[in-house]
Amino acid sequence: MQTLRNLLLPFLLLIAAFACSPDKEEVEPEVEPFEPTPYELVLPKTFPQNFKVPADNPLTEEGVLLGRHLFYEKRLSGDNTMSCGSCHQQEKAFTDGRALAVGIDGVAHRRSAMSLSNLLWFFLFNWDGSALSLEDQARIPIESEIEMHQSLAEAVKELQATGLYPPLFRKAFGSDTITEERILKAIAQFERTLISADSRYDRYLLDEGTFTEDELEGMKLFMTHPEPGIGLRGGNCGDCHGGVLLSMRTFHNNGLDEVLTDLGYGAVTGREVDKGKFKAPSLRNIALTAPYMHDGRFQTLEEVLDHYNEHIKENSPHLSPLITEATNEVGGKTLLLTEEEKRKIVTFLHTLTDSTFITDKRFSDPFK
Repeated sequence: MQTLRNLLLPFLLLIAAFACSPDKEEVEPEVEPFEPTPYELVLPKTFPQNFKVPADNPLTEEGVLLGRHLFYEKRLSGDNTMSCGSCHQQEKAFTDGRALAVGIDGVAHRRSAMSLSNLLWFFLFNWDGSALSLEDQARIPIESEIEMHQSLAEAVKELQATGLYPPLFRKAFGSDTITEERILKAIAQFERTLISADSRYDRYLLDEGTFTEDELEGMKLFMTHPEPGIGLRGGNCGDCHGGVLLSMRTFHNNGLDEVLTDLGYGAVTGREVDKGKFKAPSLRNIALTAPYMHDGRFQTLEEVLDHYNEHIKENSPHLSPLITEATNEVGGKTLLLTEEEKRKIVTFLHTLTDSTFITDKRFSDPFK
């Protein structure tokens, strides 16, 4: 046995020396290059050309595609029955047709699901402005106990175990590893592409379409702040919903209640003057997004006009001066539009419907 060991010893030393040789080149594993494709946004000619995208979350084709899948992914809910798309349905301009959003446990939220469009130009999100970015906003409904009721940490585990998502994350972010931050970034990327700018109103602005006389008069009333002293009649809508975005991106108490049960923006800022204020949302596609207001209390556009015309709660705390100063009669306390004027405003509002937006395949459910 000793003789056999002696015979093998030189060979063993030779093998060890070769294995430890500094001249031996190690073969590096091949790494797939990470070069996502920049997403080319086509901006409407009439829209603001300035907008802000976070430097650490640029729009890419791969990131938007991943975000579209995640927007419609039911695994992001606690029982795998709901997705973001459940409450934000494309055919309803990304609302759900309910007065109050309802989560996976059948519990109603205290507010309605907001329409999603042209978010690229907004900077505070939710009815109360509680999210400072789309990345921040995406987390809220997922982890809310009365909405999707799923911890993002658990969602990461579920998605990581699928065959679908690791390759999509690798293409979007350069790694198979799924993280909470990457989920939120991808959803935000997709939402920033939801641009609605092909309504009859948009074509009119581009001199590519015409309005009826009623639509023209309705638009004029919509955009005009009334000045009864000089006989200038107006619906005062544009003070909060003006501009090409059909929203001034501001928060107001619009006189819904004398007693505030939901403090809205005031609960976020902690300021007394902000209590009862809610975001003035964009009115694009407004004919598709009933019921209306943050709590869905009005079923029709006619009811909304009736509220502003006749039913403002004058004693509501911190009522917006844009409302208290708006009347079509000297000494009046409400708008005091005629029934015909209200009808014309509603007629104009229907020109804001973008049928292309609600059928665009780029925004649709990829699982169907």
